[in-house]
Amino acid sequence: MTPNQHREHANANALSASLLGVGASLQEQATIHGQYRAVCRGARDDVYADYVPLFDKLQTLKREQAASIFARMPAAGHIFVSHRLAEINRLQTLCESMEEIKGDHTYNNVVTDVGARYLLDNGLAGSAYTAAFYLGLISSTSWSAVAAADTMASHAGWLEAGSANTPVYSEATRRTAAWSAAASRAKALSAGLVFTFTGSGTVKGSFLTTVNTKDGTTGTLYSAGTFSGGDQPVVNTNTLTVSYSASL
Repeated sequence: MTPNQHREHANANALSASLLGVGASLQEQATIHGQYRAVCRGARDDVYADYVPLFDKLQTLKREQAASIFARMPAAGHIFVSHRLAEINRLQTLCESMEEIKGDHTYNNVVTDVGARYLLDNGLAGSAYTAAFYLGLISSTSWSAVAAADTMASHAGWLEAGSANTPVYSEATRRTAAWSAAASRAKALSAGLVFTFTGSGTVKGSFLTTVNTKDGTTGTLYSAGTFSGGDQPVVNTNTLTVSYSASL
C-alpha cells in the first residue's frame, strides 16, 4: 500500500469512527427521560384532633365552590359569596399552619413501550391531535414491579390506588395534567397535582395515562414510577402533591 493509500485508509477509518460517534450521541440524546416528585403533607400529631374538623369544613366549602354553588347565587348574595371565599382562604391558611411535610420523593419513571409509540406517532405524524394526560397513583397492595411492557389493560405488577385499592382519595377522577411550555429539551407540569386522602393506606408511586377514570383499563399508559426512597404511608386528611417532567 502506498503512502497515499495509507493516508486515505486512515482518513476513512477516522470518518467512520466520527460517524459512529455521532450516531451513538444521537441515540443517547433520543432517550426519553421522565421524573416524578411527590410531596406528602399532613397535620402534626399534636394538633391532629383539632385539624380534622377544620380540614373537613374546608373541603366542603371547596366542593361547593367547584360546583359553582356560590356563582349561581343572586346578586343580593354577593356579600355572602365574598364572605365564603374569605372563609376558604382563612381555613386554608389555618390548616397549612398546622401541617408538616410527611415525605418528599423524587423518582424516575419507566416510559412504557405503548407510551413511547404513542408519543412518536402523535408527535411526528399526528393529525388534529389534542393531548390529554392524567395522573394516577400506584398502591402498595399486591405490588411487585412496573415494566416497560405494562399497559392500562394489563399491568400485572401493580394496582391503582384511589378507589378499589387503598389509599382512597376524594377527587372524583385521576388528576388532569396541565403543562408549561417546553424549555431546555424538557416539558413539566405547570403545577403539582393534589390528591386528598380520605383513609389510610400506602402509596407506592404514580403513573401518567390518557384516560381520567379511576381504575379504568382503557387509554394509553405513558409512564409509571415508584418511590426510590421507600413507600409513603398516608392517613385521612393527608395530601400528596405530584409533579412530573419529561425530557429528550
